[in-house]
Formats: sequence, structure tokens, C-alpha cells
Amino acid sequence: MNFAQFMELALYHPEVGYYTRPRIRVGYGEKTDFFTSSSSGKIFGELIAAACLKLLAGADPRNFEFVELGAETEHGILAGVSHPFRSARTVRFGEPWSLSGSCVVFSNELFDAQPFRRFTYRRGGWRELGVELRLQDLFEVEINSTPPADLPIEATEDYRIDAPFAAADLVDSISSDHWTGLFVACDYGKSWSEIVHDTPGGTARAYFNHTQSNRLLEQAGNKDLTCHICWDWLSDRLRRHRFPIPILESQEAFLVRHAGETIAAISSEEALRMSQRKLALMQLLHPSHLGQKFQVLHAFRAP
Repeated sequence: MNFAQFMELALYHPEVGYYTRPRIRVGYGEKTDFFTSSSSGKIFGELIAAACLKLLAGADPRNFEFVELGAETEHGILAGVSHPFRSARTVRFGEPWSLSGSCVVFSNELFDAQPFRRFTYRRGGWRELGVELRLQDLFEVEINSTPPADLPIEATEDYRIDAPFAAADLVDSISSDHWTGLFVACDYGKSWSEIVHDTPGGTARAYFNHTQSNRLLEQAGNKDLTCHICWDWLSDRLRRHRFPIPILESQEAFLVRHAGETIAAISSEEALRMSQRKLALMQLLHPSHLGQKFQVLHAFRAP
């Protein structure tokens, strides 16, 4: 099978998939595998709500439903947060969704959790890499396939590309519904130029117990598998669906630019103490933590 098919089983199989089994995967506690911006508590939801309000540019937020897609927790980032929207709805991983009317569609690390295909440049051409089961062990193998036209004509020997086609297709699925309003996706990725020129070993990684590795085939179903998404592909798909000006910013720039007043208020409240809220704010914004690790793609589609 190709690597995307293997990922589909490893992450989403209804009985043994990493994301479908009932367990806590995200956070700082024992037996979690990674943390993300939503691990910072209510403060992340407060900042996202404030930023989205500003991005609506005067439109009445009471006309908009806030929909979080791929939420890790049952109630999402706005749980316990006072927000200005008409309503807030959370769609967990694997649950179906429908979008209509005026919406703010938000996601945090949804797109990097989609299956991707793997290619390597060998013997003068691109070869697709897949997974084979032999004597109860999994091995990476070359498989017969026609390389997609997106790949560059030439590359150095053994150069690898982890191609996030499913992430781009997911933008099509989200954008094709009958809704208008704001699209906001927090994730991590690279430009297509960076993927094809600056990452010779590919960008795929496995996460287990807060340890990153390249051992993607070990402990299938027990590890998170991910790769950098291609921001160029996501932006192009948004444009096809009448989101005219997709904007990509670092998480630090996005929050400071669009939620600056809320940040200032929190900083003022916590100025005299090193509280959990202050520590969470620093982690969300600091360039050496999540401020530069994550980026935010946002776009608005008018009625």
C-alpha cells in the first residue's frame, strides 16, 4: 500500500487508529505525546475569539457561528470563554460536518493530521514509497505508480518529498459547503519551494511520549504521524473557492496584530506575578516556543 493508505489505517482505523481510540494524546501529562496551542488553556480561545472578531472587520459577530473542525477536546477552544458569536460548535476528529450561512471556521492542527504520500528521487526519477508487511514486520518499499505532476523535474539522489495532497483536498471539502465568512487554520507548514529544495530528508515525523523520531512504521496506531503541510497548496485551493486574499502569518504575528488589545489587557492583569496565564501567553507568543513554530492561514469569503 502507499504511505497515505498506511496512515489512514494507523491514524483512523475505527478500532486501532491513533486518533480513534479513547485516550488523551495532547497535553503535558503522563502518557501524552505532544502539546499544542490549545494545551495552553482558555487563554488561547480568548485570543482566537478576539482575533476573529477583528478580522470580521465590522460585521456583526452575532450573525456568525463559530465552528471548530477537528477539535481534540469535546467542547473545543471556546469552552468557558466569553465570545461574541451567535453560537459555537465543535466537530471532533472523524465526525461529519455541515456548514451553512455565516461562519467562522477554525482549526488547530487539523491539516497536518491528514495522510500524505512519500516520494524519493532515485536513478533519475521519482519513486513512490509505500509500506509492505513481511513476517509481521513493516518495511518501507518502492511501489509502482505514476509520479504526480506537482513534483519537480529533477532533484538530488535520495531527496524525499512528503506530499500532503489530502490536506489540500480537505480545503476543497471545507470550502465547497454553502457558507460564507472567515477561514482560520493554525498549523505548521512550509512553502512548496522549501519542501522541494530545503528538506532533503522529507518532513514526516512520528511523535510518542513527547519524543520526535523518523521511525514512522514502529508501533503503528500508537504514534502520531505528521508532516509539514504546503501553505501554497492550501492558499491556492482557497482562491479557487472565492477566498480572494489568503494571508499567512506566524502565530506570534497573527495574535499580536489581531488580538493585541486582549494581549495587553492580560499582560497588565498579570504584570506583578508569574501566573499560569502569563506563562501560557509567553508560550503562545515567544518565537522560540509556539510563536514561530506555528503559522496561521486566514481568509474571508463575502456573501
